[in-house]
Amino acid sequence: MKVLRNWIDKIKPNFEKGGKFEKLHSTFDAFETFLFVPNTVTRNGSHIRDAVDLKRVMAVVVLALLPALLFGMYNTGLQHFRAVGMPDASFWTCFGFGFWKVLPIIIVSYVVGLGIEFISAQIRHHEVNEGFLVSGMLIPLVMPVDVPLWMVALGTAFAVIIGKEVFGGTGMNVFNPALMARAFIFFAYTPYMSGDKVWTAGLLQGQGVDGYSGATPLTDAAGAVLNGASEITWTHPGPLNWFLGTIPGSIGETSTVAILIGAVILLWTGVASWRIMLSVFAGGYLMGLLFNLIGLNAYMNIPAYYHLIIGGFAFGAVFMATDPVTGAQTNTGKFIYGFLIGAMAVLIRVVNPGYPEGMMLSILLMNAVAPLIDYYVVQANIRRRNKRLSAAK
Repeated sequence: MKVLRNWIDKIKPNFEKGGKFEKLHSTFDAFETFLFVPNTVTRNGSHIRDAVDLKRVMAVVVLALLPALLFGMYNTGLQHFRAVGMPDASFWTCFGFGFWKVLPIIIVSYVVGLGIEFISAQIRHHEVNEGFLVSGMLIPLVMPVDVPLWMVALGTAFAVIIGKEVFGGTGMNVFNPALMARAFIFFAYTPYMSGDKVWTAGLLQGQGVDGYSGATPLTDAAGAVLNGASEITWTHPGPLNWFLGTIPGSIGETSTVAILIGAVILLWTGVASWRIMLSVFAGGYLMGLLFNLIGLNAYMNIPAYYHLIIGGFAFGAVFMATDPVTGAQTNTGKFIYGFLIGAMAVLIRVVNPGYPEGMMLSILLMNAVAPLIDYYVVQANIRRRNKRLSAAK
């Protein structure tokens, strides 16, 4: 590392003001700070010094995403070999197949997203922030494995440019960039993000085993309502399967176990808010109980906890709703924000079966409302303090 440090110090003057490559200063700075801790120090004024910076926070989130990513690679292969009539394929065979299917999606996400980030930083003469290190991983994990790579590139570009850079870059965006990418592809190319003919990689039309279906539990439930069925016929029965994640679905969203491992990492390191996570699950569960009381159709009658382990509910609660930039900032606001996300996600699922997954729209909607929630929480605190002050006089 010392040799690398010396080499970077040697070429650094070329990228500073007056150097041959001064226009690439932001790009050079991004690589330097990625490899080494910045040596910038404060000279005057009062400052709070903390070893936790943006780069370390992003690294922790990426680490927390690894269990979902690794399981998603395995599950990609598992679903493929089940579809072609090889359900006994070994773990490493399944993982190897999934690794080579998922890796290109990750590469495209990072290349396109970071490319735009670097260009934007150069144009504005700003530093390249590390925010996309997480978004670049989240985007592939919320995609079906058979999504065309050009769609991933287009969705990522939309998320970074429209969802982030137009607002001022990292820390200024109103909406979660990864969900912006998913929303763009969902509304522009709906068949690739919903429906029971996707989710299985490496298959061409008619190649699957007769009787195999790539339907997710959400599409099973929504289909029963749309068809007027009195009961839901689950293609992949059993809450245990849904909890473990050995079912079709987006790459990183199927395994609640893997997601909860990531949640433990985020909570233990203090990176994510337990208030938001807890309230999202509480909101979804209570809304499920309310629908159980109404009981107008088969979807309303499923056990309330089913909603928490199918679809992208757990993934959204742990990794999306807890985004510190787009979520509520006040402690009370975090409870309200999370509860409404969970309740609205289940509401959208059940009331609008034409759109089986409600988590994405729920979080994006609450991203827009989060500042308003914080405003009213702060105003309520001000009113209470004014009353106490008046009473003291």
